[in-house]
Amino acid sequence: MRLLSTKLLSANFKDRLIHQGFSVVEFPFIKIKPLPIEIDSVHDNIIFTSQNAVRLALNEPNLTPKLDGKNYFCVGKKTKVILEEKGRKVIKMSQNASILADFISKNHKNESFSFFCGKQKRPEIERVLTQNETPLILHEIYDTLYTPKAIETEFDGVLFFSPSAVKSYFKTNTWKTGMHGFCIGNTTAASLSKFTKNYSVAKSPNENQLLLSIHHYYTHDYAQK
Repeated sequence: MRLLSTKLLSANFKDRLIHQGFSVVEFPFIKIKPLPIEIDSVHDNIIFTSQNAVRLALNEPNLTPKLDGKNYFCVGKKTKVILEEKGRKVIKMSQNASILADFISKNHKNESFSFFCGKQKRPEIERVLTQNETPLILHEIYDTLYTPKAIETEFDGVLFFSPSAVKSYFKTNTWKTGMHGFCIGNTTAASLSKFTKNYSVAKSPNENQLLLSIHHYYTHDYAQK
């Protein structure tokens, strides 16, 4: 089976796919553009919903000292791992922004938060915290740029890791008969559902579960067609 990944994969994940007999082609359909960071101060509680925001914020020399000693709230296991590797105290990790926003509104409503994010962020954090009158300051530190490419090769499956990559893919491509999509999470799947019903979603937004989703489809659903 030939798979197209809409981002560059980790070496481990790609090797595991190949070991299971898949042929994999990678093409990044989006890229990250860092934005100027000029921040005088941040609140005691910090929110990250993306790995990109964590890497940019914690690699900015003028910002890093201001982030010391804070409490961190994040989305995704990988985001948590990066924060903890940098010595940051993660109070809460959730699978998506909606769950995290609900947790904060119920357990930390009267505290103040700084949210480091991209310009094309999901709206749940800002909407829920604003509705609950939880003090929140947004710091948009990167933008997501589309890098679409017309795909001429026939693929059996396409791997999607973000709603932005879905949008970029369909700027220059259509969904061909027989293809199946594999989505890292529900928000990505919601974007793909606008174009096709032929997709699977990882039970949890991580590489292990995405691999299981791919394996299950081709050994069960696909085999029964």
